[in-house]
Amino acid sequence: MHENKYGTFAAAVQCHCREPCRRSGLRRKWHWKRAGRTIRNVATQRAREQGPMAKITYIEHGGKEHVVEVANGLTVMEGARDNGIPGIEADCGGACACSTCHVYVAPDWVEKLPAKDGMEEDMLDFAFSPDPLRSRLTCQLKVTDALDGLVVQMPEKQI
Repeated sequence: MHENKYGTFAAAVQCHCREPCRRSGLRRKWHWKRAGRTIRNVATQRAREQGPMAKITYIEHGGKEHVVEVANGLTVMEGARDNGIPGIEADCGGACACSTCHVYVAPDWVEKLPAKDGMEEDMLDFAFSPDPLRSRLTCQLKVTDALDGLVVQMPEKQI
């Protein structure tokens, strides 16, 4: 068994997908085969069973909408990741060390969100085409009842 920040895996298996790696662009020889649910998904499931949920609408760059319920206490990024929403990569896992969870918040929600801290402002400088008012990092948006109905739109790409 192998365990890392992405979950628990049974073994490495030879890759037959012929797809280049997203990060390096190189073709991978081995992939890790999952051994059941990941640790994060178990935590998300427990949070769902214990408390209230907020509906969040994620809009892909192409316009496709995903309306999902996210448990209070998680972040908007974790909600996207755990529900398989494309467009939010979250390479740093929510540590505010990259800008790959960048989104544009709907204009009517900008004033309802907590203010950006200095670290988020700095990371947004590295995001693709940031908007001074609407750009946010979803790893910094903690889900509460007040965020029920939040609408975020993904940029064309994450960098």
